[in-house]
Amino acid sequence: MLSNRPWHLLTIADLSRSLESGELSSLDLTRHFLDRIAHLDPALNAYRLVDEERALAQARAADRLRETGAGGRLLGIPLAVKDLFDVAGWPTSAGTHLLAEAARTADAGAVRRLREAGMVLVGKTNTVQFAYGGAGINHDQGTPRNPWHEAHHVPGGSSSGSGVAVAAGLTPAALGSDTGGSVRIPAALCGVSGLKTTVGRVSRAGVYPLSWTLDSVGPLARSVEDLGLLYDRLQGPDVDDPSTYGHPSDAAFETLETGIGGLRLAFAESVFWDEVDPELQAAVRDCADVFRDLGAEVSSLEFSVASSAQSLNRQGLIIAGEAWALNRGWLENHFEELDPVVAQRMVKGRDVTAEEYFRINLEMQRLRAEAVRSMTSVDALLVPTTAIPALPLDQVDASTEAYTTHNLAYLRNTAIGNVLNLCGLSVPCGLTTKGSPIGLMIYAKPFEEALALRIGHAFQTATDWHLQTPSLSHID
Repeated sequence: MLSNRPWHLLTIADLSRSLESGELSSLDLTRHFLDRIAHLDPALNAYRLVDEERALAQARAADRLRETGAGGRLLGIPLAVKDLFDVAGWPTSAGTHLLAEAARTADAGAVRRLREAGMVLVGKTNTVQFAYGGAGINHDQGTPRNPWHEAHHVPGGSSSGSGVAVAAGLTPAALGSDTGGSVRIPAALCGVSGLKTTVGRVSRAGVYPLSWTLDSVGPLARSVEDLGLLYDRLQGPDVDDPSTYGHPSDAAFETLETGIGGLRLAFAESVFWDEVDPELQAAVRDCADVFRDLGAEVSSLEFSVASSAQSLNRQGLIIAGEAWALNRGWLENHFEELDPVVAQRMVKGRDVTAEEYFRINLEMQRLRAEAVRSMTSVDALLVPTTAIPALPLDQVDASTEAYTTHNLAYLRNTAIGNVLNLCGLSVPCGLTTKGSPIGLMIYAKPFEEALALRIGHAFQTATDWHLQTPSLSHID
């Protein structure tokens, strides 16, 4: 039976059951989200592109499939994708007007998998230019507005529009990419759930690249249960992304209800806690009581490798060097047309020497092995997703120095996970006194996404933070 809650506040799992029973049609559901986008997105700026005609056609096709007896939990569910993902017939702007016109001829691998599952593609969401920034600011195409605040607060980036769209009920789910935290930061700041997958778990083919070493693909949704549904469909080998070969399937959805009794969780005592906002610290530490009540063991673990990873990545030379190589033409020929907070950081990659690049890569491989060894006594680590909550846009963007300081505060805890190649899940675990969502990050070993999702789902069965939503009264 349909819940009394509005459709846009229901999870994919809830909506799927109603679609399967015939209580709800994909056409009506898609129209509902399109109406909300038309009403709210002029103020929120979550979407770069919305294709109403195409979405309604896909919804009608999904309904016809159901009439023939076809099924699937994702069939007929609306979806948005970050404007780094290629979609046949739509341009991929990657956050810049310079790329905003040329239509792509094929879907990205991740988009193709979800479309084959019958999801209805509503549109593309805004992103930080070239996905290079954790605060979520875009001076070229506009910064999406965090829906929790009347004044314009940063949404987190670089999957900024995806986080805002899910939080504001403009889509049940969205795709993002994560190179240094770009799924988990907007998930945390916008009060939704987001999964950073291990590199090689989900195809990156057809996704505008920032760093071939660190780029990963992950979903954002209202609940961990929804992430499990999406993740199971997204994962798997793709001939166009060789990194996806050689990894056994890690079906997550069927193990979500297993529980966490006997699991060993630990607060990672390291740089993760340095200068973290006191309200965020308290909320994350309080999660221990929830996990213990669910039967898990919760302790503390000295995790010094995190500090080493931070030091290695302090100047972001891997990303900068690879981003420069990938975007050199734009930087050399159109520098003045690019977003200055991106261009000024990315151009530093020009000075990365081959010796520095290979030295850092070799040290990163050593640290990744050390991280796995350090985690042999635990199943997962618990840390704050970000060091600070969502702040007013004009405060973060007041100057180059202010942007740099705040951007690093958003990226630090998440970027460590990319350097160490951990999989990471951010789930809501509280609100600050000013009404900003707080994110708990669950780090599991590489390729243990199913375990991270199982832990996050258990947390959400015992709490209701993921059910909290912004009122949007300041927009309505």
